[in-house]
Amino acid sequence: MSSTYISVALRQQVYLRADGCCEYCLMPEQLSLVSYAIDHIIAQKHGGQTQSDNLALSCAMCNRYKGSDIASIDFDTGELSAFYNPRTDSWTEHFTLTGAVFSPLSAKGRVTARILKLNRVERIAERKLLTEADLLKLPG
Repeated sequence: MSSTYISVALRQQVYLRADGCCEYCLMPEQLSLVSYAIDHIIAQKHGGQTQSDNLALSCAMCNRYKGSDIASIDFDTGELSAFYNPRTDSWTEHFTLTGAVFSPLSAKGRVTARILKLNRVERIAERKLLTEADLLKLPG
C-alpha cells in the first residue's frame, strides 16, 4: 500500500497533541534513535481517513507490530476486541502502570498490549529507566 501524504501542519498537530510521545507505549520520541510515524488508527484499507481524529503518533516498534490491524481476539474472553484508540478511549480505563509493566484493565488493553508487545523485556527495561528519571508521562 502506498503511503498517504500527510501535510506538515497535520503532522505537527498530531505531534503536539501527543506531546512528542508514542500514543501507544508512551515513549518520548526525543529519546529514540528513530523518528516516530503518524499512524492511521483505523487503517485506510479499513476505511480510516487521513484526518486528525484518526491519526496518532507511533514509535517504530508499536507501528510495526500494529500494522494495519484494528482488533484481535481477547484470549480471556475468546471475543474479538478492537485495539485501544488514543482518540476515543481513556488510557486509564484500559491500562495502568504497575512498576514499569503495562497492566491491561480491559479487553482493549489486553489485545493492544499483546499485539503491540508492550511488555517485552526490553520495553519494560526502557520504561523502568524512564520512570526512574521521571521522563514517562502517563495520560491523564
